[in-house]
Amino acid sequence: MADSVPPRQRSPRGSGEKLAAEIIDATTDLLIAHGSAESVSIRQVAQRVGVTPPSIYLHFEDKEELLDAVCAHFFEQFDEVMMAASAGVDDLWDRTLAQGLAYVRFAIENDVVYRTASIRVTPPGEPTLTDEALMSSAFVHFTDTVEEMMAAGILPTDDPVVTVLKLWSAAHGVASLMISKPGLPWGDDLAIAESILRAVCLGLGQEPVK
Repeated sequence: MADSVPPRQRSPRGSGEKLAAEIIDATTDLLIAHGSAESVSIRQVAQRVGVTPPSIYLHFEDKEELLDAVCAHFFEQFDEVMMAASAGVDDLWDRTLAQGLAYVRFAIENDVVYRTASIRVTPPGEPTLTDEALMSSAFVHFTDTVEEMMAAGILPTDDPVVTVLKLWSAAHGVASLMISKPGLPWGDDLAIAESILRAVCLGLGQEPVK
């Protein structure tokens, strides 16, 4: 039968985390291949991993929880990319810009997963794995940079979270437009994205201290 699952060797004791990671990777691959979360089923994931559908439910309550784990893993990867892009950059303006451009570039290169992660709605007071991954990794590191800029007098002393949200919104807006409207004359590489983010950074730096 087409839906039959190929035999898989019995997993050794304590290998549950490894299987969960394989399930997340398989779901990510299927998500990218199909272009949307709606087209991915638990049965497809199970077949790709080589287990039965009930084995998936031992690790994830349902498809939504599995997709949440996929999106959380995406933001963990993004944090690694963002930190690598700004590693060793001493100038705070350049570091902020490098982190913002890393966001845009990573979103474009992983557009399907990025769209899936971005459109997931979080009910008030009910943080998801995606939210927790974002808030404990990339958001924290970006906030650290903003706080350094404030301490150096480059940015007005304010609530750093508010400033991070302004900068993050700018990066998200640019990335979303470049993904959804690739036919617009964006030019080569990320030159326009860089000029937009630079303008936002400079604008915030020029705001009067209240």
